[in-house]
Order: sequence, then C-alpha cells, then structure tokens
Amino acid sequence: MTLTHIAIFGALTLLAAFLSDRIRGLFLFTLSLLAVYALQPALPIRYLDFWLPTAALGLAVIFWISLTPRESRFTRDNWLSAAWMGLLILALALTRCLPSAPSPLTPSMPPRLELVFAAILAVAALAALTGRVRFGWIHAVGLVTLIVLLAALKSPEASLWAARTLRLANGQSVETASSFDIRWLGISYIVFRILHTLRERQMGTLPEVSLREYVTYIFFYPALTAGPIDRLERFVKDLRAAWRPAQDDWIVVVQRIGLGLFKKFVLADSLALMALNAQNADKVQSTGWAWILLYAYALQIFLDFSGYTDIAIGMARMVGIRLPENFNAPYLRANITQFWNNWHMTLTQWFRAYFFNPLTRSLRTRKFPIWSVILITQLATMILIGLWHGVTLNFVLWGLWHGLGLFVHNRWSDATRARVGEWASTPFRQNVLNVLGVLLTFHFVALGWIWFVLPAPALAVQFFARLIGM
Repeated sequence: MTLTHIAIFGALTLLAAFLSDRIRGLFLFTLSLLAVYALQPALPIRYLDFWLPTAALGLAVIFWISLTPRESRFTRDNWLSAAWMGLLILALALTRCLPSAPSPLTPSMPPRLELVFAAILAVAALAALTGRVRFGWIHAVGLVTLIVLLAALKSPEASLWAARTLRLANGQSVETASSFDIRWLGISYIVFRILHTLRERQMGTLPEVSLREYVTYIFFYPALTAGPIDRLERFVKDLRAAWRPAQDDWIVVVQRIGLGLFKKFVLADSLALMALNAQNADKVQSTGWAWILLYAYALQIFLDFSGYTDIAIGMARMVGIRLPENFNAPYLRANITQFWNNWHMTLTQWFRAYFFNPLTRSLRTRKFPIWSVILITQLATMILIGLWHGVTLNFVLWGLWHGLGLFVHNRWSDATRARVGEWASTPFRQNVLNVLGVLLTFHFVALGWIWFVLPAPALAVQFFARLIGM
C-alpha cells in the first residue's frame, strides 16, 4: 500500500466503524472487493491488471462452493452477495467509458464490457459444475492447481513464458517481455488462505460461512498485500460479533497505525537508500561499508514488513477485527528457534500446522532416527518457505541456511543443556548467555539475508568474501 491507499482505506474504515453491524459487514465486503482492483499495480500486458483480480475473485467463489454444504449454498444472502460481486465487477468495467478513464479504482483501462460479462458467466458456470463434484476430487484438483499456480508465478522462467504467451495473444510485442510483466497482488496470501480452508474442510473443522464472509476473509484489504495470515474461524468470529469501538480500541488504533507509518515510511524507506541490494553489492569496496549495508538491510526488511503489519492490525481494529500478531521482537531472541517463533509468525504457524507437523508424524511412524526426522523436516520446511518467496536458487540457499541452522541449534541444545544449565547458575551468567545468544542469532539471520536479497549465488559468495576482507 502507498500512503495514498492507506489514507483512503483508513478513512473508509473509520466510517465503517460507526455503521450498524449488518451494514458494516456489507461495507467491509465491498471495500475488500474494490481493494483487489485498486491495489493491483498497473501491468504492461493489456488488461491483465483487471483480469488477475477478477480471476482471484473467481477462484474464491469456486472454492467457497466446493467447501459449503449443498443445502447452505443457495440462500438469499448468498445470492445477493454473488449478484453484488458481479455488479461491482461490471461497474468497474464500465469506467472505461468515463471521460477521465481509467478511474482511480483500476490501474488502467478495463476490457470491454461484453468480455467481462462473458468472464462472469464462465465463473458462474464453473462454480455450478464444481458444486456437482464430490469434495474429495475438488480438494485434490484444487490443491494441485493452487500449488502449480503459485510455483509458476514465483518462477522467473515460467513467468517469462506466460508473459510472452499473453503478449502474443494480445497482439503485443514479445521482444520486451519480462518475468515482471505478471505481478499478481497478494496472490501468495490469497492462495495460503484458500489452502487453509481446504485443509480445515478436509479435517472437518471448517466453520460454515456465507459467500460474503468467505470473500471478505480471503481479500480483507488491510492484510491483502502483506498479511498476516489469519484463520477463518477466528476471523469470522470477529466479523459476526457486535462492535462498538471503545476508548482502548482507539488508543490501539492510533498507536499501531502511527508506529507502522513511522517504521515503514520513515525508518525503512530511509534505510532503503543504503541497504544491501543487487545493484550495490558488487560496488562496495571496504569491509566496514559491507557490514553497514548488511545491517541496514536486516533492519530495513524488518521495519518494512512489521510496519505494514502494524498498519493492518490497527486498521482492522477500527472495525472489530483483531488480526493476529506477526512479529514479536525477533531480533532480540537468543537462538534461531526463538527467532522463527517470533518472525512472520502466522506464516511459520501455517507451515507448522499443514506441513511440518504432518511430515514429522509420518516420518516417526516409519521409525526414522530422531536426528534424521529433525534434519529432514527442518530442511524441507525452510526450503519450502524459501520457495514461497520465489522459485530461484538463492531462495533455496536461504532456506538451506536456516534449515541447517535450526538443526544444528536443536542438536547443540540437546547435547549441552545440562552443562549450560549448571554453568548459568546466577542471574549474571544467564544474562551473559542471553546477550551472546542474541548477538549470535542476529548475525546468523543477517548473514542469511545475503542469500535472500542477492539473486545470483555467485554475487552472494562475493559479498560474503567482502565481509571478511577478501
């Protein structure tokens, strides 16, 4: 979100805080629908910045159909919500006829109205077909489809191929095609929320929700671009509850939004001027400046990400939605395990619930040695988290770095726990151990950011060498 987006959506959210509970739900639903288009960046491929948000909404409708019992789908409220979605999309398409087109609600001129209408009918037909298929098939096909979609969008090669194909279909030149031609706003968070609902439905723990509630959850505008990843059951409980903001709520709103704006637009954006990146990594000559660039990036990525989270939590609190915390002083943790329990917490909890824990149980039932179970699960989980950021070698190396770090810490902690506990028998010695642990963990994480931010592994190795004076 830009400052302009934050100001506009913040003002509209403030208005929603004083609406009746029934109207508030519809208002948040509408804002979330509009945000999918308004926050989508403009793209060089004609009409793609309209079709991608439309496709995201279509996915949400189709998966909601598959998750909802037949007898609960065709209620008056759900029909009205579906009709309202269709009308809003058509209304956005009609903005191409305005004298000042495109409107502020779409990044560029929308496609022709008849094409948008045909797309809405296609989604409706696909949703109707989905409703006739058994959930088990939908779960399997949907799971594979979402994972392949996310992997393709995160892969530069696949994105470049798709960009060339779309340019060719649009009659545009393929010579200037780039993997950055396809930037789908919030798709990582959208996919993970949908996967969460699929998995909970499979386990029989998914609450029954209306179409309006489901779409609001998937596209809730404060958390659309940078999380956190909420759970449907918790989110809907807040959404349904009666809400009248009290003085304490407004204090939290002002504190979180103010802190988030300061973190992101003052501190993080200032640090970005000198933080490590692919352009300055091979230009720095001195070891001292190399460390300064690295420290600046470590602080920038935390302040940027946690700043957006603070803004999202504060904005949501205005309308009674208590989004989960995502960061809890991660750089002040004394070991790498504690770091990952306090950094991007909703993402790590997602992977722990749906990948790490099931994989651990599976390996243990096969009588794998404990050390091998820990190694395999830590490496696999962290590599997947790396690939979630991008299907490239540098993110795989970043995942390996943290997976091995978690494994070594686990083995070291088990081997030395008794001796360390015996030595740290006084508060002073405990503080010494804690300070040393914080310094070691921070530098391990900071060095890992080199793999994260530098796309070429050779450049990353070169920068590592610069840090030690080579």
